[in-house]
Amino acid sequence: MVLESLTNPFRAEKAPWMLFFFGLFFSSIAIFLSLWIFKSYSSVLLVFFTVLAAIPLVYNTIRMEETKDLVISKEKKLLREHSKALSFLMLFFLGVTLSISIWYVALPSNTVSTLFRAQTETIVEINSNVTGNFTESMFIFTRILLNNMKVMIFSILFAFIYGIGSLFILTWNASVIGVALGNFVRVGIANSAASFGFAKTGAYFHIFALGLLRYMIHGIPEILAYFVAGFAGAILSVAIIRHDYNTKKFEKVILDSANLLIIAIGLLVFAAFLEVFVTPIFF
Repeated sequence: MVLESLTNPFRAEKAPWMLFFFGLFFSSIAIFLSLWIFKSYSSVLLVFFTVLAAIPLVYNTIRMEETKDLVISKEKKLLREHSKALSFLMLFFLGVTLSISIWYVALPSNTVSTLFRAQTETIVEINSNVTGNFTESMFIFTRILLNNMKVMIFSILFAFIYGIGSLFILTWNASVIGVALGNFVRVGIANSAASFGFAKTGAYFHIFALGLLRYMIHGIPEILAYFVAGFAGAILSVAIIRHDYNTKKFEKVILDSANLLIIAIGLLVFAAFLEVFVTPIFF
């Protein structure tokens, strides 16, 4: 397989930054393939094609991390090893997010409305204005946290049942964040162009940087939480497939999965706090 030959977990750990560019590249190909093959359903197909490209890397990474569970005895060292895999996978999905936001800004309006229809509908459905009222903010915080917990549970279940099933949920979330970022930048550029004209190019880069900051403040810990939760489910799934459940090593896998789950919950609480109480201060 051509895509599988481009990278693997061992190469990714040595040069994790390369995965950012793979994310940009794979998702860009997915966008044009989805527009070319089934334009009417391109908003879902672009996620599907991106997932297909990422399957070899993620599958091999999960198998490698489960092997580490059985070999490494100290939990702290094991979590450090997991963090290496999580870092390059996060860079991959940051590349996907940035790619989608760039194409959202660059493509014509009629293409954008078709290509990102499902993502836009999702954003409209969950979007709400955060007010300065503490009671209202707490209500929104609880709602966002519960919604994110639901996504996390699906990530665990999909990873446990399908192995890499959570990959679709993670890619979908990356695409939604990318569309939200792209929309923020596109509206900002339109407003700046109306006020200052197209001469001030620096202002557009400033808008893009602001949009990136706005959505990455809470987006990074949120996506990372889904990754960690997906890892927990996938590692447990691989251990069961390998018939390790009658050994003491399986108890160690259970402990590692539980620790990963606790970390994921903590990250989700932190992400929801940032989204509701921190981001509105600056934006």
